[in-house]
Amino acid sequence: MSKLTLISHHLCPYVQRAAIALLEKGVPFERINIDLADKPGWFLKISPLGKVPLLRIEEEDGSEDVLFESSVICEYLEETQAGAALHPADPLARARHRGLMEFGSSVLSDLWGYETAQDAAQLEAKRKALTAKFATIEAALADGPYFAGGSFSLVDAVFAPVFRYFDLFDTLGDSGIFDGLDRVKRWRTALSARASVRDAVGEDYPQRLTEFLEKHNSILLRLPAAA
Repeated sequence: MSKLTLISHHLCPYVQRAAIALLEKGVPFERINIDLADKPGWFLKISPLGKVPLLRIEEEDGSEDVLFESSVICEYLEETQAGAALHPADPLARARHRGLMEFGSSVLSDLWGYETAQDAAQLEAKRKALTAKFATIEAALADGPYFAGGSFSLVDAVFAPVFRYFDLFDTLGDSGIFDGLDRVKRWRTALSARASVRDAVGEDYPQRLTEFLEKHNSILLRLPAAA
């Protein structure tokens, strides 16, 4: 059996995707967190883009390979590891899921702008962008509890880290982003209860995210506190 090592960062949502997939598959793996502000030399040698996640694969014969990009890692795990299927069997449905995974990355791009906004105009622009994208997701959701119904999939693994941000953001102010999106809200609740989702980050995640907001002088920390 290959030895798998996930090269990680405490907050990175893309790392969380891979961690969730590994946990869903029940695959033993080691996790190594690095400081992205002070990347170690060994990491830069094996990471073509200087980003996490990386999946280091060590074979029994001593050979080693490294995969980068979260979607590539998740697809590799789906194709090589036992455990519950995380993609639909139907090719069209599978392609649709892959498209929604990319859509999830575009949500994360807007979310970065939202959490690092330093003035009200920036925040409102990204709030509107996120609201529109979650409205698109609302129309695509089945009856739940997960994206495609009763089976957890890689689309769920992509969006669970997105929703995790709002566990903290909701304590800072009411964004209204999920207003009227009942299916999205039910989906968010179901994902937050999933063991693989909970275990994809450390217990200090909220503290680390708060420190990130402070470092970026986020206006979210200056909003009227939520009741």
